[in-house]
Amino acid sequence: MAPTNNITQSFPPEAPLFPEAELIRFIAPFFERRQDFMALLHNHPAPLYLLDPEVLLERASQFRQAFSDICPRTSYYFAVKSNNCPRVSEILVGAGLGLDVSSGQELTMALDLGAQEIIFSGPGKTDAELELAVKNHHRVTILIDSFLELERLAKIATGQGVTIQAGVRLTTNPEGLWRKFGIPLADLARFFLNAEQLPAVNLAGLQFHTSWNLGPEAQVRFIKILGPILAALPERHRQALQFLDIGGGYWPPQGEWLQEAGTPAGGVRKALDPDSPPSNNRYRIESRPIEFFATTIAPVLREEILSQLSCRICFEPGRWICNDAMHLLLTVIDKKGDDLVITDGGTNTVGWERFEIDYFPVLNLSRPALTERKCHILGSLCTPHDVWGYSYWGEDIQPGDILMIPTQGAYTYSLRQNFIKPLPEVVEMERKN
Repeated sequence: MAPTNNITQSFPPEAPLFPEAELIRFIAPFFERRQDFMALLHNHPAPLYLLDPEVLLERASQFRQAFSDICPRTSYYFAVKSNNCPRVSEILVGAGLGLDVSSGQELTMALDLGAQEIIFSGPGKTDAELELAVKNHHRVTILIDSFLELERLAKIATGQGVTIQAGVRLTTNPEGLWRKFGIPLADLARFFLNAEQLPAVNLAGLQFHTSWNLGPEAQVRFIKILGPILAALPERHRQALQFLDIGGGYWPPQGEWLQEAGTPAGGVRKALDPDSPPSNNRYRIESRPIEFFATTIAPVLREEILSQLSCRICFEPGRWICNDAMHLLLTVIDKKGDDLVITDGGTNTVGWERFEIDYFPVLNLSRPALTERKCHILGSLCTPHDVWGYSYWGEDIQPGDILMIPTQGAYTYSLRQNFIKPLPEVVEMERKN
């Protein structure tokens, strides 16, 4: 019987309410630094993306430290798709991280930034993208996504007269939509046999990725499935493996914050009555600290993988590193009532109607207060779905006030779109001495 590897992330049937005391502890430090944030507006009017390199570097260091302390050989690659601002990647390359890219566009940026360690993953790579990777084979490792891609890569590498280092992606769910990624575990032995016939491709590693990892359970389950599959491979194939890439998908430590419409029950209520007013309730699904991921995953890696292979363990953190390193600053441009204001920036800056589902506090830096007041905070796009939130934290709200939407560094900048209004510029905070 073929092995089953249906790895999915489970969520509680109803998210618990977000304790207000914990939310206030999150908000207070932003108000304490409000003068630093607002000082940037003297030369860079809102709306703008605010990039904090110090936070970016601290998070990268914390992630590496968590795993380097307990895994013998590790490598780290920032997932560019989580925030494709070139300056973010430049800072992280300068700190010693490699880059994980998923397109020719991202690969070109990584090469232009001088990255020396690049992994190229993703389905549906074009011949032009593969040619660019092969041309830069001293810096790029390709994670092959299918049998056909293996053949196409070998043909291109042979044509260029080079040998390209590669790995193969393993799908974690061969039955759902996630089967678009990689090959089933049951096909791994056959993939090795095919690769042996193609000397221009050096098959030297494996990769898998589970997403939305609030905890390490999905990764642990897949590693336990992978171990016996490796044991059944011929010795020559095991000896060829130089790395195992266990992907990314680590959720930021504050967990997932939701509006009522983002919960299962709230979604049903909204579907039954689309015009129902939004609730002021907020919900939080907890996530595990990265140190818990490391101490949970490491012993399973030692038992199932490192007992058989002498290889590096690679990581592709994206969201976990960049989430807290970028914020949005907006200006209140119009007030249509005590419960309705319009900002000068729209949600095209984050690329989707995020805040109808996700919750993030709207902070009035001009009139700070650890008091939440109901108000529809809406953007300036010609769509009713241009929503920042249904409340703000402050003593009042008036035209000209500066609002902050904190921790918008992951899967927002990359998804931004030129829709109706221009996009903000990125402004970098000065590092502390």
